[in-house]
Amino acid sequence: MTAAGNGAQTAGRPTRLPRSARRKQLLAAAQEVFVAQGYHAAEMDDIAERAGVSKPVLYQHFPGKMDLYLALLDTHCDAIVAQVQEAMRGTSDNKERVSASVRAYFDFVDHESEAFRLVFESDLRNDPAVRQRVERVEQGCIAAITDTIISDTGVSRAHAELLASGLVGAAETAAQFWLAGGRQVPKAEAEALVAALSWRGIASFPLQGESA
Repeated sequence: MTAAGNGAQTAGRPTRLPRSARRKQLLAAAQEVFVAQGYHAAEMDDIAERAGVSKPVLYQHFPGKMDLYLALLDTHCDAIVAQVQEAMRGTSDNKERVSASVRAYFDFVDHESEAFRLVFESDLRNDPAVRQRVERVEQGCIAAITDTIISDTGVSRAHAELLASGLVGAAETAAQFWLAGGRQVPKAEAEALVAALSWRGIASFPLQGESA
């Protein structure tokens, strides 16, 4: 079944969708193709066919394959950074903040869309535009956690950034390892294990006004 099943065609004729809806449809089709085939093997013909549109329609929205890929990266990179930011804002309980941050990474790699492969397993990591977006994920998540650590502990920014990078690195690496290993540990238990490890480290730093 192609993305045309979402109303792209009616009785063999293309349905006119609002531009935003058509763009969303094309991105969904491109994501399926890129995840399944990788960037280099994917063809615009494949993406147009998956979307149930003609190539001219596809090119009206995206001048080239790279434009499609970067648009997808922007969507998913922004989403995971937003999840980590929400983990920091959503509660004042630092233990829950750590848990929510870890959960954000596990949710990302476990999503049925497998969009994480575009971010963490891209076959274009050496392309400057792709690398910049992938690095933005790490930097954005580290920045969100860094600000919280500074606010709560009063440590220097350099110290806070190092701590935040450790938490982000542990969550990302553990989530990918868990998935690659076939989800041998139940997801909730895996998240709790990684969160407990991170929390036991970060909790050793006293809040401002408390004695060490």
